Amino acid sequence: METFEDIGAARSQRVWGTAGGFLAVAFAAAGALGAVQQAAGVPAEVIQLAQFGPAAAVAALALVQRDRVARLVRGAGPSGAGRGGAGRGAALLATAPLITVLAILAYLLVQGGAADGWFTRPGSLEHSFALIVVAQLVGACAEELGWRCLLQPLLRTRFGVLASSVTVGVLWGLWHVPVFAQRPQYAAAFLAATVAMSVVLGLALEGAGGARRLLLAGGFHTLVNLGMLLFLDEESGAVLPMVCFGSACLLAALPWVMRTPSGAGSAAATLHRT
Repeated sequence: METFEDIGAARSQRVWGTAGGFLAVAFAAAGALGAVQQAAGVPAEVIQLAQFGPAAAVAALALVQRDRVARLVRGAGPSGAGRGGAGRGAALLATAPLITVLAILAYLLVQGGAADGWFTRPGSLEHSFALIVVAQLVGACAEELGWRCLLQPLLRTRFGVLASSVTVGVLWGLWHVPVFAQRPQYAAAFLAATVAMSVVLGLALEGAGGARRLLLAGGFHTLVNLGMLLFLDEESGAVLPMVCFGSACLLAALPWVMRTPSGAGSAAATLHRT
């Protein structure tokens, strides 16, 4: 006769098995799509094809675990929609430009107020800014379909919202493999940024499901990416802009963490559904 411990261990193995499968495909697909981007000459300014790696992983998992994947992606989180869902969504989207503003202020402060060329005019970009915005939203949603619409809800069935969000943030950061070819300070700042943003997203989207969850996560991701494109020079590998960005993300995450209910760290109550 199975004990509760046996059932819990089996469910834990299923969760980590699904997570491992997702990560394996997401990493492999991102690498393959990155190679396609280089070979085809797709402009990185417009979109990064690697962003479709997590979506490919969701599709691959759906072939073998269709009902479970559909339940995770479309269903609300363990606490339900809850009160203040719309307010959290608005606050989430407002946090994205706040991160950009904080990063700019930090950059100007370190530079003594002198920072020539810190702003890139949309009209000076090589491609239409409208095209970039649309492509960035599509790419961000493809990426968030995996991270925030599958992996976060999956881990949430075993861990509290903060623990699951931090875990997803670490994995999300490590998934950006080329970043770790940069200087250690750059990579560390980037990893701090992904963890902080993942915590913001996890707390803001707690209880949200379906299209609303995807659009909010994708909208936040898009706004952050556009802010970095127009106001920061982190793509050059310069350490200071990335450190300012990482610090801004950590600061922006603080109010979210401070407002976290004391019970948010408890394990989810929906283990039987996964």
